[in-house]
Amino acid sequence: MAELALDKAVELTRTGDVWVFRGASIADRAIRALTNAPVNHVGMAVVLEDMPPLLWHAELGRSLPDAWTGTHQRGVQLHDLNDAVTTWRRRYGQRAWLRQLVGPAEDGGVTEEMEDAVLRTIARLDGRPFPTTRGLVRGWVNGRLRRSTSAETVFCAELVAATYTAMGLLPDDRPLNAYDPGSFWSGDDLELLQGAQLGPEIPVDVPLAD
Repeated sequence: MAELALDKAVELTRTGDVWVFRGASIADRAIRALTNAPVNHVGMAVVLEDMPPLLWHAELGRSLPDAWTGTHQRGVQLHDLNDAVTTWRRRYGQRAWLRQLVGPAEDGGVTEEMEDAVLRTIARLDGRPFPTTRGLVRGWVNGRLRRSTSAETVFCAELVAATYTAMGLLPDDRPLNAYDPGSFWSGDDLELLQGAQLGPEIPVDVPLAD
């Protein structure tokens, strides 16, 4: 599929769309190896009324201000989407793809109830710490065994899964640590509820300089 310019991708994105990333650093490769996933990071778009498009994700860095608290923090964060994707490309060397959500609303998007669920999830989880490497491994292994782990830390895939679950798009009887970034890649055939679907990956062209 042809690449889509970042500004066009940001313009098209709606709440619930998934952004997935793949990098070449040692940490990126380690995450893919630990989780057995083709990508190492995932976030969810949040686009509400007069707010700029935002990216809801969990990461170790604190390069950008959190749109919910206004501070620079590690862990679960809400960032300006354009700035976040640009930072992940230029600073972290990550390629980005957009997967658009076809939701149950009449216009193919999400319902007002789902938007409310997103806001409640942001209020509940924003600022939660990112897991250590040991915690990530333990969570992934327990997730494969369908055993929940502590909710004190939140991995990026767990965050998207938690938000989708709150929106009623994923079943609430599956442990959140059973999801990894690859769960949101098309090869995993993630089954969503309410007739919702995720479209194919659209590669996003992010300029390396202004």
